[in-house]
Amino acid sequence: MRLRGGATFGGDEIAIAAGPCGVESREQLDTAARAVAAAGANVLRGGAYKPRTSPYSFQGLGEDALKMLRESGDRYGLGVVTEVMDPRDVERVAQYADMLQIGTRNMQNFPLLREVGAMRIPVLLKRGLSATVQEWLLAAEYVLLGGNDNVVLCERGVRSFDQATRNLLDISVVPLLEEMTHLPVIVDPSHAMGIARLVPPIAVASLAAGAHGLLIEVHPDPANALSDGAQSLDCAAFERLMRRLEPVAAFTGRRLPKRYPASPVSDDSAASPDSAVRSSKRGVKLA
Repeated sequence: MRLRGGATFGGDEIAIAAGPCGVESREQLDTAARAVAAAGANVLRGGAYKPRTSPYSFQGLGEDALKMLRESGDRYGLGVVTEVMDPRDVERVAQYADMLQIGTRNMQNFPLLREVGAMRIPVLLKRGLSATVQEWLLAAEYVLLGGNDNVVLCERGVRSFDQATRNLLDISVVPLLEEMTHLPVIVDPSHAMGIARLVPPIAVASLAAGAHGLLIEVHPDPANALSDGAQSLDCAAFERLMRRLEPVAAFTGRRLPKRYPASPVSDDSAASPDSAVRSSKRGVKLA
């Protein structure tokens, strides 16, 4: 599976998706995109539609943010991943993004899963707040059975009784899923920890455990971010993290991203519905 900008999931090259939690302005996004690209990331992440616990919190800039993401992605040769929340928005978001993210709150939004399953665009499926591994894999099956087998699983921690960190990262799920499914698995250490200084060591541990990629929040000015500033790395911290990850990737027999010129994803790479229906028998072992 290859995105525009060259990012691949599941092979020898690790995918690094980085950028702000929410797109706040053209200047903020461009600064972040330029920094993460220079540091070696190959996917730009950023929220256009933000599911927030409080209805009074920043909800995102909608389609304006989608346009900014596409512009910045093209400018710096990055693929674009962003969240879609509503089945009615899937086609609109797919016009701008190279990968559709299904967030933790929507992991079991079955109409949404069916809608992205009918598309031929890669899907990043985050684990639900309290989801078991089997529930997570069955959510993936909704997408696969729709004919879209370009699915990447994202571990981001589950809710726990302990408030020392934002969530409890189940890092053991990375090698476990390697046995249970053919789907690539990446880790989001930002949402798992909720504390910026803890993100780098957990990112390192995730690669050491075998993760195929990382999803990391990076903001030019975390102290003034409109969402998730406490868990966001600034641009300098992200650059230091990328240097730290290089020997870890090599130790596991893989490598950090090699940059490619931006190019559209060919429709030929989309799998047929039949191959997706066979996915359970081929690689997903359900109890």
